[in-house]
Amino acid sequence: MQNDITDPAGRSASAQTPSSSPGSGSSPGTRTSISDLEAKVSEDVSAVKETIREGADTAVEKAKEVMSERTSFAARQVGGVAMALEKAGAEMESSGQAEVGRYARQIGRSVQTVARRMEGKDIGEIATMTEDFGRKQPLAFLGIAALAGLAASRFLTASAKRQTTAASRGASTDRSGPATTGGEYNG
Repeated sequence: MQNDITDPAGRSASAQTPSSSPGSGSSPGTRTSISDLEAKVSEDVSAVKETIREGADTAVEKAKEVMSERTSFAARQVGGVAMALEKAGAEMESSGQAEVGRYARQIGRSVQTVARRMEGKDIGEIATMTEDFGRKQPLAFLGIAALAGLAASRFLTASAKRQTTAASRGASTDRSGPATTGGEYNG
């Protein structure tokens, strides 16, 4: 008994079922069509692997690009902090706090150097640079940490005040009707 088999390329091949010719094994046509199928499957698997590899490479490149943008942004932010420190130091020096101003300017210059070195680095390199900076200039590092803490506390305090002010405005409008701008008395 023979079965017609069509491979993915559309070629027809005949295959004998084991019950039709006991002991005779596979026919040469069946071996050829199976070899063709195996070759086609192998080609398809290779093509899929290559497509996956290309997709992964593209994803890795995109991730590197995004990280580079983020580190450049971080470097610009650190540079801004450095300029603010230098400016604050100059103002302190001119207002009679020369020693504190000098330290602030020195910290600002050190931070500016770190910001320039951060450009184009990956996260691991930036972390290593930060550790080295902390070891080499502990006073500057502590000053930056203190300023960062102060800035964070001011930000959180301001955010909390805005939320409570907004909540109290909403509560006063709910109880007594719409709020008035004042100035005129209509009643």
